[in-house]
Amino acid sequence: MLNKPTLTDEDIASTILSDLKRVTREYATAATESVCPEIRQMFTQMLNSTLTMQGELYTIMQQNNMYNASSPVIKQEVDKQLKQYQQTQQKTSQFVQQAQAAQSPIPPNSAGTSSMPAYQ
Repeated sequence: MLNKPTLTDEDIASTILSDLKRVTREYATAATESVCPEIRQMFTQMLNSTLTMQGELYTIMQQNNMYNASSPVIKQEVDKQLKQYQQTQQKTSQFVQQAQAAQSPIPPNSAGTSSMPAYQ
């Protein structure tokens, strides 16, 4: 009889966790690149579901000493990065709104003048 190597629970969980991380990246890319709103929503829902599964598996692995988390980070550094991302998000939102406003047709008003601001 041959001795087959067996995988430990930790090996199996680590493999599944790696696959969930990969699938998460793929769903995020698919949602980002989807043109059809229904398809984008479907990939977003699948992404959220996969993130939930990944989080649950990570928690179980950590509780069973199967996963060593990365070294702790300084809260100030996280806060700094968060603030930078929020600023970038705000600038992006403003840019998108301006671009959409520039592309939308201008409704005529009663005075017959444009409702768009004059640029100098």
